[in-house]
Amino acid sequence: MSCVTIWIQEAKMANPSPGIAILGAGIFVKTQYIPRLAEISDLVILKAIWSRTEESAKGAVEIARKHFPEVKCKWGDDGLNEIIQDSSIVGVAVVVAAETMVEMSLKMLKAGKHVLQEKPAAASISELETAMSSYRNISADSPCRPIWAVAENYRFEPAFVELKKLIAETGDMMNVQLIIEGSMNSSNPYFSSSWRRNLSGGFILDMGVHYIAGLRMLVGCEVASVSATTSHVDKTLPGPDNITSNFQLENGCSGVFVMVVSSRSPKILWRVVGLKGTVQLERGVEGGRHGYMATIYGEGGTSRTIFYPFSGVTEELKAFFNDISETSKEQEPRLSYMEGARDVAVLEAMLESGAKNGAVVPVTKF
Repeated sequence: MSCVTIWIQEAKMANPSPGIAILGAGIFVKTQYIPRLAEISDLVILKAIWSRTEESAKGAVEIARKHFPEVKCKWGDDGLNEIIQDSSIVGVAVVVAAETMVEMSLKMLKAGKHVLQEKPAAASISELETAMSSYRNISADSPCRPIWAVAENYRFEPAFVELKKLIAETGDMMNVQLIIEGSMNSSNPYFSSSWRRNLSGGFILDMGVHYIAGLRMLVGCEVASVSATTSHVDKTLPGPDNITSNFQLENGCSGVFVMVVSSRSPKILWRVVGLKGTVQLERGVEGGRHGYMATIYGEGGTSRTIFYPFSGVTEELKAFFNDISETSKEQEPRLSYMEGARDVAVLEAMLESGAKNGAVVPVTKF
């Protein structure tokens, strides 16, 4: 009998669905994790929410108890140890500050818990390499090594999943454009987030990994090298707050990545130009629902537009719970830590190039 089968049988003896804990009680937990978990409460049992402070943990638990009445409030070192010792908790979502995220994830993995870690996968290439080495050493000779997943909802958005298929209709790829004009100003709830401001690469790295994930998902190949320029214009934000980068894909196609952290006219646009047509993806609203507008331009001036509502966070959570509950398949590859590492590697190369006045920098391979 495999270790995975034993895990599943033990979990099902206690509960019909896997028990999980959330480590972290900030904005994203309150506004995204708890509401999305409530939508799929038949798939999981939220056992506990932990934070460094009692006040923070209680604030999140109060919200969660509307949907999960039995969820427990945990805080501090004692609360963390209680989660580690609780055999009914088979997985944890690590949603803490980036500077402690990898350390916390490895602590849980060493305790035998499956981990769904929020992005970014790490703050630097060196931290990525150290993290992956540590993960490989966890039960290296055992088939029971727990799953380490990185939560990247863009890889699960239906718009990206479907457009990746439609891009094949546009023929040989000629150019790729990705333009982001963000809205990171004082009205944004993440504007004052201290860890995001202290993160190496600041909001460029924290926000940018999403867009790079979407880029890699759409084009279906890796970024080989980059040449970027950066600037720091808005002094209310950590620098750099603007980046323009040329990039070369491994398939030979080139493209441009433009990101402005804070703009008066927010927009996000992906555009893939092929020999037989063009695919464009941008955010939009239809019938009061927020999502993506995908437009496919074909030969002869024809076009069609499809709306895809947001559902990536829910879908990634479902995939993780499926991974820690099923024996019939491999881990969902879109959740792998390696995918998150590759997103960071592209942004790190761009930031390095910007610091070197546009020098061509190869992207570290993982």
